[in-house]
Amino acid sequence: MKSNSPALLHALLLSTSQWNTYKHCKDKKKKGRIVGGTVGMSVLFIMLMAYCILMCIGFGMIGAESAIPGINALTISLLAFFFTFFKTNGYLFNFKEYDMLMALPLKAKTVAGCKFLYMYVKTLSWYLSITLAMMIGYGIYAKPAFFVYPLWVVLSLVLPIIPMLFASFLGFLITRISAGFRKTNIVQVILTFALIVFVMFIRFMFEDMFRNDKVEETLVNMNETIDQACSIYFPANWFSKAVGSLNILDAFLLTVVSFVLFELLFILVGRSYREINSKLKSHAASKKANLSGRKKKSVLNSIAFKEFKRMTGSTVYITNAAVGEIFAVLFGIAVLFFDIDKALTEMFQGAPITKEMLIPAVPLIMYFFIGMVATTAISPSAEGKNYWIVKSLPLTDKTLYQGKMLFNMYLTVPFMLFGTLCVCISARVSLLTSILSLLCGFALCAFSTTWGCVCGRKHMRLDWENEVEIVKQGAAVSLYLLPNMFGTMMLIPLTVFLGMRVNQNLIMAAMILVYSLLSFISYKKAVA
Repeated sequence: MKSNSPALLHALLLSTSQWNTYKHCKDKKKKGRIVGGTVGMSVLFIMLMAYCILMCIGFGMIGAESAIPGINALTISLLAFFFTFFKTNGYLFNFKEYDMLMALPLKAKTVAGCKFLYMYVKTLSWYLSITLAMMIGYGIYAKPAFFVYPLWVVLSLVLPIIPMLFASFLGFLITRISAGFRKTNIVQVILTFALIVFVMFIRFMFEDMFRNDKVEETLVNMNETIDQACSIYFPANWFSKAVGSLNILDAFLLTVVSFVLFELLFILVGRSYREINSKLKSHAASKKANLSGRKKKSVLNSIAFKEFKRMTGSTVYITNAAVGEIFAVLFGIAVLFFDIDKALTEMFQGAPITKEMLIPAVPLIMYFFIGMVATTAISPSAEGKNYWIVKSLPLTDKTLYQGKMLFNMYLTVPFMLFGTLCVCISARVSLLTSILSLLCGFALCAFSTTWGCVCGRKHMRLDWENEVEIVKQGAAVSLYLLPNMFGTMMLIPLTVFLGMRVNQNLIMAAMILVYSLLSFISYKKAVA
């Protein structure tokens, strides 16, 4: 890359640097949010490192420390692939500052390459957390020579590049294809959902392996498993041999191949970079368009429809906000064709857990699918630099946020009710229990909607440059998700425990009252 590339990368990083904002901002609330976000991320990184070290200790105790470099390489590679795949549309293509950057005297290849490196730097802390923890665990048991440690760190910096390039190439192909459609993100959304379903299938396959085989036997055979995986994925094999056997040739291959592929990919991307982005930013009118009467809609429904158009127009938004609803439908359909009693017996290895005990937890289980992401936590920030247009409309804040909440109810309630009803039918519960389950599910959706709106309004961020920053990394989303997720995880076993001693209808009636009260309090705070 030419000498102006580092300057462009530095400018991109500086414009989104939280430290730079903290240093120059005089708003104490914004500074407090930055400090809180930094502390939260630090705790998350510490937890991730602790988990990796414990995993290495487990391998070391059974004498499988030679598998740690391969595990490290495969873990970082998978993480880099998925991080990049989900961020390609928004970071590499169809980003907001496209017009400004392309007006500079820079080649398209240089701009695309810098945006790729920007993605790399923004996710580097995740990779370093994993690799440093794995290196510590490997050092405890393998006791390698001292110069293995700097070699490990240097190669770990190179390791994510190839999977990121592969993910970027897939994103490039998908974007290239979808750019020819009037609905430019339709192919991206379909393929992204297909990939998520595939990953969930792989996850269940591994869970089944651990249920049917002894974990210790699996760990003992992990060396062979890792070797087979590394033999397929060459970069992991190069890293493993470089740090495990001090093979300088493999270290050279990993480094050189990464940079050669980088140049080749962005030569290819640069040729059609302007064309793809131009298509993504243009909207062709239909030749069959004609002027006809317009149906009148209420103000709230109009706002809800606007939120629907915003969500369906963004691949990142829809894949985060709607994936849970899809899994709720799949789960609901699946339980209709499987014997719940047999599934529980296999899942809990013969423990005396019956479907009657789980009935009070059914709405919470469905809520775990659809309630972990609320559009109301995202939509206030999604207005971005167009917020002044919204404020200029003859709408009160109360009406605006009521419309946003209405859309989230439209999105979540049908899927919640469908999944809950399917489970009730499969479990053959009474009519009263089914009604209470549906009411409990509705109350959970109301709580998700109102609590999300409280978080979204309190931590609104309008200065974002990429939608990933508010959909995946926003303070509002984190504040909504963490207590909601951990609270639901604690309530599910609690309701099962109470289901052994208390009438299940009483448990659900209590949950309806509690969540209705929480929804009412959150609603009053959201529209205040």
